Amino acid sequence: MNFVKMLAVSAAAIAGLMPLSAWAQSFTIKDVAGREVSFDKPVERVILGEGRMLYAVAPIEKEDPFAKIVGWRNDLWTTDKDGFNAYVEKFPKGKDLPFLGNLTDGTLQTETVVKLHPDVLLLPIGNKTAADEVKLEDMLAGIGVKIVYIDFREHILANTEPSLKILGKLFGHEDRAEAVAAYWKEQMARVTDRLKAANPPKPNVFMYRAAGLVECCGTFGPDNFGLMVDWAGGHNLGSDFLPGYTGSINAEQVVASNPDVIVVTGSNWSQTKDAKDFVNVGPNAASTFGDSRKALNTLMENAAFTGSRAVAGGNVHAIWHQFYTSPYQFVAVQQLAKWFHPNLFADLDPDATFKEFHEKFLPVAYQPGYWVDAKAAE
Repeated sequence: MNFVKMLAVSAAAIAGLMPLSAWAQSFTIKDVAGREVSFDKPVERVILGEGRMLYAVAPIEKEDPFAKIVGWRNDLWTTDKDGFNAYVEKFPKGKDLPFLGNLTDGTLQTETVVKLHPDVLLLPIGNKTAADEVKLEDMLAGIGVKIVYIDFREHILANTEPSLKILGKLFGHEDRAEAVAAYWKEQMARVTDRLKAANPPKPNVFMYRAAGLVECCGTFGPDNFGLMVDWAGGHNLGSDFLPGYTGSINAEQVVASNPDVIVVTGSNWSQTKDAKDFVNVGPNAASTFGDSRKALNTLMENAAFTGSRAVAGGNVHAIWHQFYTSPYQFVAVQQLAKWFHPNLFADLDPDATFKEFHEKFLPVAYQPGYWVDAKAAE
């Protein structure tokens, strides 16, 4: 038998063992860790290794984001109580899903993962080192569970679009993933194209990360919010000192840098242990802006900020922390651009952008409150 005939016979034998429907349903994805992960049938049971992945799943599974989720980490509850409430009020099943611990601090209950019989465990790329250390992939492979890594935090330019497309494939809605990615690029270009044409001077910006939750002075390096500052036409001061996307610098360095603009990140951290003096911004926070503004001004009494150009000029703001771990960065970039270059972007309305995104892609209604200024509008 010649080689071509051998191939034909082998192919026929394999086809006889595997129905054509199975061939049609199998698929392979390449995750952001560069791993090829193959599935022999559509995914039906998913564990979110980070609860805030719901922000990215929701526009892909708009009818019911929890339809295939069988468990999730409890960080959405602890870091964004208002966002958590918005989703579980609309989809009560979300409240009854089991919470899992965090792989990176050793609290992930692997026995719970096993009991839930997931097809896939979605993990943020930042969990890979911890997963490798405990050989989690090998352990779960023995029971037929695949690990897939996505990323909306560590390398947002390289990984946001691929992560959306991974979710589109996993949840069977590749067209929706493409539409969200296209919207992301379109809305980002409204800022970046105009900045490229105008080339205005860049203000020095200090991003105070998780203010009131993290000691001064947590900030961002050259990715995540640091990169968003650059995209919005500012110079991110944290990038001068930090090699990674996040870290801390001392108060004396902030004083020496004398920022033109200070932006703190906030959220409803009321369920987070030891959270105090945080600025509550996020979904439905507009009704409590008086308290949010008071908290923001209290934070600015820290000696790191009191003598800065930003405080003297009233250029102090707060923005929703969770833009840093979701595919909604384009909204933050639009609002940052308005703060950095108010005249150039006078006609830009980030609230309208985010409202439109909700109407087009998300199953919950838009509730304003995602940013606030230290000074009330006159």
